[in-house]
Amino acid sequence: MKSLLFLAACLIAADASLAGTVSGTVRAQGKEGTGSGEDGGSYSSKKFKFAERVDYDQLRPFVVYIQGEVPGAKLEHPLAYVHQKDAEFVPHILPIMAGTTVQWPNDDPIFHNVYSRSDTATFDLGLYKKGDKPQDVTFTKPGEVDVFCSIHARMSCIILVLENPYFVTITGHGKFSIPDVPAGKYTLVAWQERLPKAMKEIVVPENGDVTDIQFVLGPKSAPQH
Repeated sequence: MKSLLFLAACLIAADASLAGTVSGTVRAQGKEGTGSGEDGGSYSSKKFKFAERVDYDQLRPFVVYIQGEVPGAKLEHPLAYVHQKDAEFVPHILPIMAGTTVQWPNDDPIFHNVYSRSDTATFDLGLYKKGDKPQDVTFTKPGEVDVFCSIHARMSCIILVLENPYFVTITGHGKFSIPDVPAGKYTLVAWQERLPKAMKEIVVPENGDVTDIQFVLGPKSAPQH
């Protein structure tokens, strides 16, 4: 029995040694010449002085993830939550692995509705308020799911359904770290809802990490026609 336990411990240690951490930074950057002043146009005019421009330095969140299926990857956190609070969906962006069930509790004393007409998932949970039984949806198909409330125009969120559990949401200063990625060759993707996503090919060694990966997202990363 002791020899079997020792062998199992060795196998676990060996498996752990064949995985590494993928880390780096991601940020957003706009096109040059689109700010205020002569190059950016006349924002001082009455017509455009209240036109709100995108502050790329403040764009959040980002999601960084391994694209595609990863052999041996198991479903993690099969239940997730998006709250309806203060007439907003919280969180606004939720990455999950395919097969995850998302529950939608209403924390407001008013009715809300949760629905989507996305190709990835179509559903309508009807109307319910705080105290009513929370509704849920299981997402089985990878892709982006745009979700809205039929009553409140500004309520929206995105469920990003991925094919493996190797992803991370970045809400701070742009540093990311994805631990325990199995050794192998992958496509690493950086995503932000307003910007074209960016991709990098990486190789995770059998013993070692992949560090200092840098993503810059912006209009310049859009496909060229």
